[in-house]
Amino acid sequence: MNQLEQLKQFTTVVADTGDFQSIKAYTPRDATTNPSLILKAVQKDEYKPLLQKAVRDNPNASTGDIIDRLLIAFGKEILDVIPGRVSTEIDARLSFDVEGNIAKGRELIALYEQAGIPRERVLIKIASTWEGIRAAEVLEKEGIRCNMTLLFSLAQAIACAEAGAQLISPFVGRIYDWYKKSTAIDYQGAEDPGVQSVKRIYNYYRKFGYKTEVMGASFRNTSQILELAGCDLLTISPDLLQKLADDSAPVARKLSADNLPAAGIIKLSVDEKTFRFMLNEDAMATEKLAEGIRAFCADSGKLKQMITALR
Repeated sequence: MNQLEQLKQFTTVVADTGDFQSIKAYTPRDATTNPSLILKAVQKDEYKPLLQKAVRDNPNASTGDIIDRLLIAFGKEILDVIPGRVSTEIDARLSFDVEGNIAKGRELIALYEQAGIPRERVLIKIASTWEGIRAAEVLEKEGIRCNMTLLFSLAQAIACAEAGAQLISPFVGRIYDWYKKSTAIDYQGAEDPGVQSVKRIYNYYRKFGYKTEVMGASFRNTSQILELAGCDLLTISPDLLQKLADDSAPVARKLSADNLPAAGIIKLSVDEKTFRFMLNEDAMATEKLAEGIRAFCADSGKLKQMITALR
């Protein structure tokens, strides 16, 4: 078996792309999208008709509402080629707005259900701010499953699990980027800070019985992916999926609930004050969270410009 096939024995593989044509080639169970991936997709000729249709069918809608309908259109197409769930992201401008996130999560699920897609097949992606986590807590109680994104720290992970979030997406590659830039060290294998962060979260969840799924995300190379074999899920870009499919070297399971560290995992209680202090003390997580929100806002702005040009 190639490495992708071996990995699927230990971990649920998720496609990290809005390009549903490429998803077919790798047969993942789930798929994730975000504003940057959708922006990248609609610039391709084969996906421009989806954008044009969203604009044409909603002549009186705001640009924000048209983006929502575009996200749903991509989600529907993706769900036609995968057996599992698609993740659809809430506008990053709502990252510090509890009620705004709740309202938008309900709205996106309603749009999916109007299109005949049951809510069980959708994960609503919300930034892992304190406000985003509080919104997820409300949505989960309504049966709206949430994927907590832009997650860079154990504090965020604990708060998400205690809120009952369905899934978290710790960003391996962006953590690696920060440490590589700040230390000038090109971390490899198990020494990679992004890999270590996900392992720490996974082990914490398993030790204390949290049901929230851990999905490593934002990979820079296949080494990071293989070091996390055994994680609940891994969301992987098409280029790295292809590299795994082209390699037949052995893949060993690295994470397992049956093989947790004997010591060093301490239970933490994370209320709002503790969350904000722990996040503030983590320069990497603070900077990457803010940077990620700004980047998603910028790409949503570019989508709005494309929509305005078509009206």
